[in-house]
Amino acid sequence: MKLSFVQYNPVWENKEENQKKLFRILKEQYIDSDLLIFPEMTLTGFSMDAAQLCESIDGETVSFFKKFALMYQSDIIGGFIQEENKKFYNSLVHLDYFGETVKEYNKVHPFSLAGEHKFYTGGGSPEVTKLHDWKIGLSICYDLRFPELFRMYAKEKVHLIVNIANWPATRIDHWRALLKARAIENQCYVVGVNRVGSDPKANYNGFSSLFDPMGEELLAVENAEGFYSAEIELGLVEKTRTRFPFLYDMKLI
Repeated sequence: MKLSFVQYNPVWENKEENQKKLFRILKEQYIDSDLLIFPEMTLTGFSMDAAQLCESIDGETVSFFKKFALMYQSDIIGGFIQEENKKFYNSLVHLDYFGETVKEYNKVHPFSLAGEHKFYTGGGSPEVTKLHDWKIGLSICYDLRFPELFRMYAKEKVHLIVNIANWPATRIDHWRALLKARAIENQCYVVGVNRVGSDPKANYNGFSSLFDPMGEELLAVENAEGFYSAEIELGLVEKTRTRFPFLYDMKLI
């Protein structure tokens, strides 16, 4: 499978300008992909202004992702601020290449250090989506610090874990270590898609990264905007788990 992602510097809380920016990046750099992934809160940056920036699942941001899905015939994963039943969620959506919604995921662990829990309701469950024969576990940013979520994905024998983020440069070593750890312990590919630039609270240096089921780094991008791709192999996940059958010894206690 050809996996791709966009790492970029969003204009703070400006959906219109960020749509233009992403259209420009993809127009100039896109190559055929099966799955294209964007950072957390793709068109706004990591904002606590949920009441002003929220949307429904069929709102502006998901409609924007749908255009990309249809234009480039690629599945899309991206983030947005969702309002549902008068609650706000830091959400991720997976669209297929027809632009149809395959799966939604709401961030289970709001980032309390930044006060996210005061504005957003935490999601209630893990979510596994599918792309062809691939099973994909979904997560957002701070979720990465909580291995319990990812052990649930290991139990489901996912082949790929996706984490979309706005992870600050001051703790980027944690980001890289945790992505690698999640790959090693769950014997699957892990991709983390981060942003660059700055917002009113933090600076970001990206380091969007892809690790294979043995924890080998396949791709890492620091301090650069752009479109990046790599081939990943379903057979390597199965081969790794057969050669090192560690997951069969897992006890969720």
